[in-house]
Amino acid sequence: MDQLRKIKSISLVALLAFALTACKKDNNNNVAPVQANTITVENVLQSQPLVESGTFQGTGSPALILPGQSTTITFSAAKGEALSFATMYGASNDLFFAPSNPGILVYDNNGTPIEGDVSSQIKLWDNGTRVNQKPGTTVNHPGVAETKNISEVAGTDAQGNTYLAASKLVKAMLKYNGNSTFTLTLQNTSGGTANETPLSPGVWSVSYIVGGNLLAPNPLYTSGQPTANGLTNIAEAGDNSALSTYVKSITGIFTPLSPILVVVYNGIDNPIYKSGALDAGKGLTPLAQKGNADTLATYLKTVKGVKAVYVLPAPTTNVLLPQIGGKQGGVVSQQLNVSTGDRLAIATMYGFSNDWFFASADNGVDATQKGDISGSIKLFDDGTAINQFPGAGLTQFNLAGTPLKESVPITAVPNPNAFTTLPAITGIIKITLK
Repeated sequence: MDQLRKIKSISLVALLAFALTACKKDNNNNVAPVQANTITVENVLQSQPLVESGTFQGTGSPALILPGQSTTITFSAAKGEALSFATMYGASNDLFFAPSNPGILVYDNNGTPIEGDVSSQIKLWDNGTRVNQKPGTTVNHPGVAETKNISEVAGTDAQGNTYLAASKLVKAMLKYNGNSTFTLTLQNTSGGTANETPLSPGVWSVSYIVGGNLLAPNPLYTSGQPTANGLTNIAEAGDNSALSTYVKSITGIFTPLSPILVVVYNGIDNPIYKSGALDAGKGLTPLAQKGNADTLATYLKTVKGVKAVYVLPAPTTNVLLPQIGGKQGGVVSQQLNVSTGDRLAIATMYGFSNDWFFASADNGVDATQKGDISGSIKLFDDGTAINQFPGAGLTQFNLAGTPLKESVPITAVPNPNAFTTLPAITGIIKITLK
């Protein structure tokens, strides 16, 4: 009987040992295999040099601005950006009024908005395409053709005709409306002078400033160079349609992307942000406002379920610049080791904003998939800084400003939004896994 008990005991121990061995083997089989996946992020935006542009005109038909009448231009601008415009001296063959390039600066060196009379910055220019007759109602249009470069008319033209200073004929008053927006009022003050003239419908523009340099420092004309892009139609006939079409074609979006934050995680929700909630104060604010992902990356490395965190700066430039003049935009890549069940999310700042950021929508994407995942990205407002026109805000960090605080929930940025219409997100940022 004792012998039987011994045999049963030995058998039970052997059975348990076998079962444990089998369990270990099954667990090993259930461990998800690791695979290599490479993420590539590109700034594919075909950038434009003008942040804003538009037209202005009088109220009549034709829409001239007659002596005593005025018109307004409302626009946004960052420090260092300038307003340019062009309008025909109507009682001439091919003269036009415009500020000297790059235009009317609207902030002083301290970043204080400029207000008041800025008429002295307006000049009178000869388009160089028609021989000038004595200005007045007897001018024959279009007149005799000539081929000369654009030149300033300072008192007299090439034919000896005389003119008052442009500031005596056109009055320009600048008003700051707050939140980086201005209104310029142009008044025709030529009435009763020897140079009485109507002003034609015109075109205006504001150039982006990048790294302290304007992308379009001569947006509508260049002194000493031939006229171009439809300016002749304004200078000779007061027709602003051709120049308007041109400036529209070079007006749009310019923005870099900050170093890309990439997170691989498993078993948790997207750890970068939560739409509809306030910024959690874990480092998303410096990413969204300043493009600095380091604080958030450090925090994410402590979060249970986060498997890997990367911050990817572009070589030499740090930020991923857009396509400029046909040159490829910034590109970064990173090899990832991922397993079945892993999720992937990214975040990067819309560089020329107050606190907008691109991020993976909802709970990111399957980290093991292949192909273009750009459609999974949305643009969000972090809700921590007051918004201004993207690329034309005095308090935007990447335009040398200090963001103005607010505290509202994180939300998707609508398109069109209160400031502009953006390209499709897939036309700004491209993300592939392979």
